[in-house]
Amino acid sequence: MLISTRGRYALRVLTDMAEHDGGGYLPLKEVAARQGISEKYLESVLKVLVRSGILTGMRGKGGGYRLALPPGECTVGQVLRLTEETLAPVACLEPEAAPCPRSAQCRTLAMWQGLDKVIGEYLDGITIGDLIDGK
Repeated sequence: MLISTRGRYALRVLTDMAEHDGGGYLPLKEVAARQGISEKYLESVLKVLVRSGILTGMRGKGGGYRLALPPGECTVGQVLRLTEETLAPVACLEPEAAPCPRSAQCRTLAMWQGLDKVIGEYLDGITIGDLIDGK
């Protein structure tokens, strides 16, 4: 499992927005400048977060983006599942994977399932609020 720039940027942007939350909308341009991310690329990342309900967006003057959830209610696991194709450590555990014909005799399947569970529980146990607090 390798987390892409899309997933990493989503987490950076969410922590930035939580830290600069004044109750209003934050312009994309400001967030992109603070994080050193291209506005165009950032816009594609934010669209995913808006569609999922993590962010809300508003166009026009005074528009931008803001958190739709409190930072303590948005988990890293939730964000990475939206931005990454998979968090599974092996292909046979991916959500859309066809049943493996070798699973009945696979000596390593239980180990991979255990690792997948540990990864999920760990990432689901960390919130954007925790990242801001340095936990």
